[in-house]
Amino acid sequence: MTRKLIIVLASVLALGSLATATVKPDFSGDWVMDRARSFGLPADMQMTMTVKQTPTQIEVETKLMQPGNERVQKDTYVLDGKEYDFTPLAPPNAPPAKGKRTSNWLPDGNGMIANEVTTADSPKGPVTTNIIKKWTFTAEGELTIAMFVDNPQVSYEAKRIFVRKK
Repeated sequence: MTRKLIIVLASVLALGSLATATVKPDFSGDWVMDRARSFGLPADMQMTMTVKQTPTQIEVETKLMQPGNERVQKDTYVLDGKEYDFTPLAPPNAPPAKGKRTSNWLPDGNGMIANEVTTADSPKGPVTTNIIKKWTFTAEGELTIAMFVDNPQVSYEAKRIFVRKK
């Protein structure tokens, strides 16, 4: 009898933990930035993103378009809380920067957060920048990426709102 009770209790606990598991949002798809509602980026910049997501990572191909300048940046966010090297996007004609990134799902399951530390050379020596990116969905199913950027020269917030391409 005791053995059956233990098996039943273990099964109930296992099913209970599955029922309370947080469903992660799916950012997969093609996205276009809504320039009118986004802020903190160059006035003439347009952006599109293609996102592919697995349970453990998000792969992003971002296209940045400005008059006379179009660039594509590929990026991967590994959502396990460990630190990974990555290559941040550098301005045109600037030397490449180096970066370290840690990415996690938000505790409530409605998005993800990435903490980045980048180092770039400047005429006055290396400049370290700290960036926090928070990806969430709005009630309308739009993707919002809030960014908080801090370095010795500047500190600002940017927000990019994307709508899914049809």
